[in-house]
Formats: sequence, structure tokens, C-alpha cells
Amino acid sequence: MGDRMVELACYGLAGHVDDPRALLDETREAEAIGLGSVFISERFNVKEVSSLSGAAAAVSDEVGIATGVTNHPTRHPIVTAAWATTVHRLSGGRFALGIGRGIAPLIDALGVPRSTMASMADAIGLYRRLWKGETILGHSGPAGTFPFLRLDPDFDEDIPVLVAAIGAKTMRWAGGIADGVILHTFFTDDALARCVKEIRAGAEDAGRDPDRVRVWAVLATVCDPTEEDRLRRLVGRMATYMQVYGDTLVAINDWDPAVLERFRADEVVRSVPGAIDAVATLDQLEHIAGLIPGEWLPAAVGTADECAARVVDQFRAGADGAILHGATPAQLAPVLAAYRPLRDAARFSGRVANPGR
Repeated sequence: MGDRMVELACYGLAGHVDDPRALLDETREAEAIGLGSVFISERFNVKEVSSLSGAAAAVSDEVGIATGVTNHPTRHPIVTAAWATTVHRLSGGRFALGIGRGIAPLIDALGVPRSTMASMADAIGLYRRLWKGETILGHSGPAGTFPFLRLDPDFDEDIPVLVAAIGAKTMRWAGGIADGVILHTFFTDDALARCVKEIRAGAEDAGRDPDRVRVWAVLATVCDPTEEDRLRRLVGRMATYMQVYGDTLVAINDWDPAVLERFRADEVVRSVPGAIDAVATLDQLEHIAGLIPGEWLPAAVGTADECAARVVDQFRAGADGAILHGATPAQLAPVLAAYRPLRDAARFSGRVANPGR
């Protein structure tokens, strides 16, 4: 296999799934083909991320593991800090905790507070203190009020924290506090370069070494797609993001907001009862494809060589890592084989698989 490509990752159980056991084979395959890490996304169905992180750690020996991402208000800080420590030790130090804001309507429906930069910073501070064995009494802050917090006074854990960021303000803030930053799918190369600069500037403003903050681009990757692949894995996913994050994606990429307004006003789009990537029919997706300009789908699509070249583009734009999104490790194997001879091995020399280091 050769050297592990620590700069590349995939998502475990990408998209909608019914069988969480698929993660076991995906993690083994990711390790076998040389991927550096597996990011595990969370949905509150069969994708509860603490369970999946432990399962991934148990069936692997070398590949890094990260939550990509969970939302801190959904668990008490003791619960999050404890399961992160458990997976950290279970994996032999390969684990990174990734958190993000989440989808506001879902958070509201759960009846828990929305995440803010202040509450995430407060939660991260609590985790880090708990991981160092502190006892915290009478804490009251943006993350909540907690009379007593303690894990184990003998703890001295070093667990990286990643933050998912989609807006420029959040990126700059994340550069000042996080060990790594996870960006979003469907950023143009120009937008990616601007985002990297924001994150590095945030680190500098906070007096941190900007090169120590690991920036992860997220690249939708569809190798040798069928037409159904293109519709479901590209069009459907982008359409879902336009349902939820449309204004932010338009702003980041400097796209025409009128296109988003036409999309939102479309009768077919409005008739889909939920997330488009999960429930839309092929006929609906074919119609929706006509609403999304080609330049709004910056991705790795085509032959393995074409996809590998797009991976290289992420590093040219300044990213430290690329999460190849929307494909299983088995589907990514040809892309990795094509990428290996293009790889700048010296650039990634000395890195470990933990995606937050």
C-alpha cells in the first residue's frame, strides 16, 4: 500500500443509511487503501456518533477517527468529555472531537439551545479542562450552568478539537480556538483559498501558530458516475444544502443570489417533503438539476485521473487535508491509486493520522 495518505479522509456512512454496521467494513477498507482518517457524520437515527466512533476505533489500528460533526448542546459536557476520552484511549490516540452549530430548525425542534461561537468556545474550554483532570465548580457560561464537573483528577489527555465552519466570521474565530477546521462541500477553489486565509488570520490574531491549525476541505467525489450517481450524489446533495445553507454558500462562493431565489420558488423544489437528497425521486432530481448551474457543483467528477487532479487542486488552494465526500472507501480506491503518483509526499511528511494534529 505504501505510506498512509494522512491528508486524505472520507466520511463514514455518508448520507442517508439504514444499516450502521456498514461503517465497520468502510473503516477497514479506508485503512486498507491508505486513507488517513474517517470522519463520522451524525444524524439522529442510526448514526449516533459516539457509538459509531467507538465501533470505528475497535475495528481499526492506524486510521484516524473524527466526529464530523456533533452539536455540543445535545449532550451534557461530562457525557461528551467522557466518551471522547473513551474513544481517544480505545483508539490509541487517533481520535479528534469535531463540533459544529448544526441545523437551527432541528436544534429548535429538540428543545435544546442553539450553538453560538460563544457557547462552542465555552464548551471546548470545559472539555479541555476536564481532559486535564480539573474539577470545575459553579460554572455558569454560554454553554450552560453546571454546579459540579469532573471526570478523573488523574487525567492528562490531549484530544484535538475540530470545528465545522461555513461563514467567514466563524472561520476566523475557529482559527483562534480549534486544532482543526472542517469546511463545507461545494466551495470553489477561489472560495477555499479565501477561507484558508481567514482561518490562518484568526490563528494569528489569537497569537497562535497558523500552520498548526489543520484546515480540511470537503470535496464531493464521484468517480465514473452513472447518471443516477450524478443526480443523487451531486445534484441531490447540493440541492439539500441549498435548502439549508443556500444564502451562506452563495455568499462564500460569490454566486448570483437570483439563482437561489429561483430554486426556492420552484414548485418541484417546494413539493419535496424533506431533505432532497433523502426523499426526492429521480424525476424530481432531473428537474432540479436544471435549476443548478454547473459552476455551482465544484466537485471531483469523472475518471479516476480527473478526480485525483481535483484533489490536488484542494492543496494548491491551501488546504491541509481533503475529505472526499459522498463516496465509500471502495468507490474511492481508484481515485487514491491515481492520486498517489501526484502526491507531494514531502509536504505531508511527519504528520500522524489523527485528523486534528
